[in-house]
Amino acid sequence: MTGFWHAMSFIGSAAFYLPLLVVVYWCADPRLGARAMVLLTLSGVINGLLKVVFHAPRPYWTSGIKAYESQASFGMPSGHAQNAVVAWGFIGVWLHGRIRWTGRWETAGRRAIPVFVVVVIALIGLSRIQLHVHSLGQVVAGWAVGAVLLLVALRLEPVVVPWWGRRPLWLQIAVALAVALVFLAVTDLAVGELRGWRIPDAWTRAIGATGGAVKLLSLREGAAAAGALFGGLCGISWLAHRGWFDPGGALWRRLARLPVGLAGAAVVWSAGLLAGRAVPVIFVANAVLGLWATAGAPELFVRMGLAARTPAGYPRPITRPGEAPDPEPS
Repeated sequence: MTGFWHAMSFIGSAAFYLPLLVVVYWCADPRLGARAMVLLTLSGVINGLLKVVFHAPRPYWTSGIKAYESQASFGMPSGHAQNAVVAWGFIGVWLHGRIRWTGRWETAGRRAIPVFVVVVIALIGLSRIQLHVHSLGQVVAGWAVGAVLLLVALRLEPVVVPWWGRRPLWLQIAVALAVALVFLAVTDLAVGELRGWRIPDAWTRAIGATGGAVKLLSLREGAAAAGALFGGLCGISWLAHRGWFDPGGALWRRLARLPVGLAGAAVVWSAGLLAGRAVPVIFVANAVLGLWATAGAPELFVRMGLAARTPAGYPRPITRPGEAPDPEPS
């Protein structure tokens, strides 16, 4: 069963979500990809902050039980559980609103989606318990935080997105930077509160026994997440004003975007590593990476003939037939 739990844990990890988001954004539905990207990045920022605030150990650090993964970050709340609710809950809401049910399949289909989503979320959370990297309380806390974040996001999106779209580009970028820096500053304060706190030797030994490196009080993870949030918001805003790209086209064109976009991301990532591991450098490097993924790569696709440009303006790329258009940007 360990293999099954590893598989369920994988579909709740960034290693699963990030490639999926890239494919959706570049090759299928930029609108859906942008919404999911912002939501998951925001979830990552919040989870990293909460882990530092609670600075709770993982079960295998204190109990002596065997862990099936090496984890060096704090355990409360579970990031897998939190992101499972955010990601799979968002997918469930999207499917429920997009699939056109007919006849006798309508009731069964609309009931099947929430059941499927709940089962996947539950299995991802249980996988973290079975792998001994989270306690039940940490998983439940992750589910709770994810549910609150998802509900707030779905409630505010119809208000925030039209407001955002009516703002000039410079103000959108300024607000994005302010949001990212506020999260980074709060994380820095939380880390600062623990600078006089000493990590128990038992925790250090448990982390080392599984091959992990102790890095519990680093601000680098927070800088990476905040930078990615800033870059992603800037890229989406810039592309909306510049003119979005059409994700359609022949299959070979869609698939050709992947190596082109990933090659650019590899260059940016490598340059960031060479620039060093200082917190400001990590913030800037991840901001550039987010900017490339959301705007730089799509712009290159258009220039290379791998995608067509759609008309500029926020309302067109973020609405579909039957939806009320947002007001024209000022």
